[in-house]
Amino acid sequence: MAGPNFKYIIFLAILVIILLIAGSALSYADFLTSNIYWIILLVIFLVIIWRHDFIIQLLDYQRAVVYRFGKVNRVGGPGWAFIWPAMESYALVDLRTKTIDVPQQEVVTKDGIELKVDAVIYLKVKKDNQSVVNSVIEVEDYVQAAKLFVVSSVRDVVGSMTLSEVISNIETINTRVKVNLSTISQSWGITIDSVEIKDVQIPDTVLDAMHQEKAAVQQKLARMEKALAHKAEIEAVKEAASGLDQKALTYYYIRAIENMSKSKGSKVFFPAEFSNLAGALSGGKVAIPSGGGTESEKYKKVLKDYIDAAVNKTKPAKKKSTKKKSKKKTTKKKAKKKKKK
Repeated sequence: MAGPNFKYIIFLAILVIILLIAGSALSYADFLTSNIYWIILLVIFLVIIWRHDFIIQLLDYQRAVVYRFGKVNRVGGPGWAFIWPAMESYALVDLRTKTIDVPQQEVVTKDGIELKVDAVIYLKVKKDNQSVVNSVIEVEDYVQAAKLFVVSSVRDVVGSMTLSEVISNIETINTRVKVNLSTISQSWGITIDSVEIKDVQIPDTVLDAMHQEKAAVQQKLARMEKALAHKAEIEAVKEAASGLDQKALTYYYIRAIENMSKSKGSKVFFPAEFSNLAGALSGGKVAIPSGGGTESEKYKKVLKDYIDAAVNKTKPAKKKSTKKKSKKKTTKKKAKKKKKK
């Protein structure tokens, strides 16, 4: 800020001169009495130099607003700037970008949800002399003023939105707050680089409800996709089956029953329509007569043989005809009679 080393050098030099004059004055009393006023003036000047900064050293990012008798006189810097002791004073201005952390604020949205919002501001003073002067004389503390304005602006902007709008429009909120702050701070001599909402805290109960709603939507979509896939599978099977004849369908029907019968402890019940299936496999039709009696039992036994053959992959047992047995018996009896004769 100031040039303390240079100031101390000047102070020591003047002090040495005064001491030399005082030492020589001890031997010359007439000289001391004749120059007493000059000696007093030198002492006063030395005290002023000690008490006040008359030379300040400003870095490249620093400026000094110099007041003379309380009125803005000039802007000093960068480098060395001379300040008249007791006549002038100065205010130091930093031109670097400042990062201002806005304290966490509780904001109520349009749909009555209470959120906690954190924000950060990036701003700096413009480099032209008038902006440097305005940053000092137009606002008491532009950092604190910008912080308070962003707090009120965030409450206004977020309060006009619902929770879903806040979550999906963070950039819009940042832009609106930045525009509002830029408008109010034009006379302060500062420029707003950015205003960012860095964190939005949602209550746990609301967050859990949102997750459940999202999960329900995903489950609904999964069920819909599964139903559509099942529908497509049924339509594909239907289209493929439309080109098959009765014998092919009967074959696949029997194969399905065969696979079912392979599991342990499984039981297969055959409907009455299996007479047609057995007939189709045997090359003709086997019709089971209605009602009881020996004929009905006979056909049921034939149907059972064909079904067992289809399931167990065996050929149905052929019955020996009673006519052949009777013929053999008659021939044997005739042969016995001839031998007796």
